[in-house]
Amino acid sequence: MPNQLFETADGSHSILSEQFGVSYHSKHGAIQETQHVFINAALRFKALLQKELSILDIGFGTGLNAYMTLIEATHRNLSVDYTGYEAFPISIEQAKALNYPALLNISDTIYPFQLLHECDWEQRIAINNHFSFQKCLQTFDQITDQNRFDMVYFDAFAPNAQPDLWKQPLLEKMYQALKPDGVFVTYCAKGEVKRTLKAVGFQVERLKGPPGKREMTRAIK
Repeated sequence: MPNQLFETADGSHSILSEQFGVSYHSKHGAIQETQHVFINAALRFKALLQKELSILDIGFGTGLNAYMTLIEATHRNLSVDYTGYEAFPISIEQAKALNYPALLNISDTIYPFQLLHECDWEQRIAINNHFSFQKCLQTFDQITDQNRFDMVYFDAFAPNAQPDLWKQPLLEKMYQALKPDGVFVTYCAKGEVKRTLKAVGFQVERLKGPPGKREMTRAIK
């Protein structure tokens, strides 16, 4: 059975992963979740202090986080350098079926959603003057960056599906990849995850969660 596309509560699509048995986005609303967790709690938060930003996306998935960041960066006149890691990419056919541009009422000629999926792996491209983009076909444990990123969008599958991604070795890599005062955000608010983030050196904040979740997590290096 292939990965299944379905409609979430806000009308936007998500995909159920056959391999891991979980969806790429909240069933309560994919667009709402990305807006709340990654745009509001990370990008807008960090953009209050600086206009040039580098972002590490764990993982690229449907491309929704990257796409909404592209739109936000352009509207806010930011300069964003975006790197997405993905070990199990969706197909081009699945990407074409996603309804994000239509639902956001965005012209694909100005904000080319499909280009994010169709461009070559491991090659950085300039989508426009505000957004450069690279996607890496690698597992997350291959990340070796040091003090490179201003933000980490930690959007891995939930701990019950991929527990190793939420343990100290990988979260230490996230800490090392961030610059001082860098921001780590995730939809996950499990106590064990927050304790691990503190153990690797983060200052952890508990924030109101997106629709369907009571809390989310933001952590500062």
